[in-house]
Amino acid sequence: MDDLTDALFTTPEMAALFSGAGHVARMLDFEGALARAEARAGVIPSDAADQIAVACRVERFDVPGLLQETAVAGTLAIPLAKALTAQVGGEAGRYVHWGATSQDVIDTALMLQMRDGLDLLLAGLLEIGWASAALAERHRQTPMAGRTLLQQALPITFGLRAARWLALVTRQIVALRRVRAETLALQFGGAAGTLASLGEDGARVAELLAEELGLPEPDLPWHGERDRVAEIASSLGIVAGAVGKIAQDVLLLSQTEIGEVAEGAAPGKGGSSTLPHKRNPVDTVAAVAAARMAQSLVPVILASMIQEHERAVGGWQSEWAALPELFRYTAGAVDRVRIAVAQLEVSTDRMRENLGVTRGLLMAESLSMALATKIGKQQAHHAVQAACARAVKQGDDLETAARQDSTISGALSADEIAKALDPAAYLGSSDLFVERALAGFRAVEQSGATVTA
Repeated sequence: MDDLTDALFTTPEMAALFSGAGHVARMLDFEGALARAEARAGVIPSDAADQIAVACRVERFDVPGLLQETAVAGTLAIPLAKALTAQVGGEAGRYVHWGATSQDVIDTALMLQMRDGLDLLLAGLLEIGWASAALAERHRQTPMAGRTLLQQALPITFGLRAARWLALVTRQIVALRRVRAETLALQFGGAAGTLASLGEDGARVAELLAEELGLPEPDLPWHGERDRVAEIASSLGIVAGAVGKIAQDVLLLSQTEIGEVAEGAAPGKGGSSTLPHKRNPVDTVAAVAAARMAQSLVPVILASMIQEHERAVGGWQSEWAALPELFRYTAGAVDRVRIAVAQLEVSTDRMRENLGVTRGLLMAESLSMALATKIGKQQAHHAVQAACARAVKQGDDLETAARQDSTISGALSADEIAKALDPAAYLGSSDLFVERALAGFRAVEQSGATVTA
């Protein structure tokens, strides 16, 4: 990686995969596979195919030079085909790029890159899943404040919070596996999607080419129909948002006033250039930034779906910039969250302290439900609401205010009030939900099964 954006917001593996050299390498994979397929179909001589395949090695090409020529040619396929023909030379050189068009090689190369990119993302998501599962299991009985609209609401467990991360990631794994299986496809149609240059052999060459590349063969060429690309892009936008949500949770829980979690410490990590006391979040900040940049690219690709006739003017070309960046940024978000969750420091003491910050108001619903069994839902709600208001006004805790309230104390004993105000006794189905998340992830991890919720 040789620029600041790559250093902060992607991974070395994804940066290399979607580099100029990475794209040229996959284009050469297409050209070599095309020659082999055409030789198998009897379209070109076998010895010519062998010579072409031998020449299709990226290290034999001046990639920066090819990229510079692209600005004039308008497509990388033109200077690459010219350079490959020169590399092959002789009679065999006549058969380079035989029957294909620029979009065939560019789109199929992109499909090969996206296949490898999806595999990298799936590996990262699985690691987030393993780390989240470990947290969910370890903290399934650790009470903490659940928060809605940034305010304390009622108790949950940190295990449940981690289980929700786990279920979220599990759904992304299922979605990307489906996209990988159903959406990737060979693009091969010749100049206008008819394969006319190959005569009656076109369909057979397409079948063999798909086999050579390990890509599904579509029913027909799809030069101008970009739903496949758009579906992959949309899926990545959702993945970026999903891991960005996890990063945002960690950021909010690590605020000074909350302090319930922190990113793992490391020498030189998270310092301030001016404030000696600061321990700033790093991985989650980068994850949120990368996720937002990834999501900003999805509309570019969706807008590019409205294309002209058999080949677009501008819409297709905009994918060349947007898709590589989308994969890079999504990878950065996934990887930074992977690190943050795997190394997360959890303060159960601070979680316990924060449960008492509101002096019992966090348990108002619990008290109201206990009282409702005696006097009815609406009357109980109003009585507890009034007790909460008095507690705040007088500076008392809710237990004191409840005991002083004739409606509450007349229906509930002191022990019943105390029990209703115990956070550990009001966790509902949290443990069951944790177990469901763990079971769902195990099923997906072990068998590739899908989940429905």
